[in-house]
Formats: sequence, structure tokens, C-alpha cells
Amino acid sequence: MTATVPVTECAVENCSFNDHTHCGAAGITIGGNADHAQCATFIDTGVHGGLPKVLASVGACQRTECIHNDHLMCGADSVRVGPGADNADCLTYEHTN
Repeated sequence: MTATVPVTECAVENCSFNDHTHCGAAGITIGGNADHAQCATFIDTGVHGGLPKVLASVGACQRTECIHNDHLMCGADSVRVGPGADNADCLTYEHTN
């Protein structure tokens, strides 16, 4: 793996980094618990933040049981974040069998 994976969509409207479905964080971390992956960068402060014109990428993935995880980096083509069990889940997450 030589490049980070882009976050192509964020449907979490109450995240401070969300700008019209685009993530303005420089990078996100995917965390969570077993069988559940969430965006650990999610923050709901009521204040818009992040970088303009920057689309986030996945900087780290803590979900070692995900089929896309390659040495704690995401190997998917792209990542979508949206509501799930938590406010901001990695919707690209797939548990290995």
C-alpha cells in the first residue's frame, strides 16, 4: 500500500468536519469495537472545523478484523462514513469470516 484511501462520502450531518457530505479533516481514524467500526475523528461541537478544499483520507484503521485492513491501513478503494450503530460509522467496514 502506497497511498491513503479517500473518504468519498460523509453522511454525518452533525460532525464538525462535514461540509455538504465532504469530510474536511486532513485524515480520519477508524476505531470502534469488535464487529463494529466507527469514525474516531467524529466530533459534534456545533462549530464547523476542518480544512477547506481538503477531502479526508483514512490515516489509520484500528479494525484489524476488517477485510480491507492491511497493516493498520485501509486497503479499500474508498471509504464512506455515515450513521449506523453510532453517529459516525465506517460503512465500508466488512468483517472477515
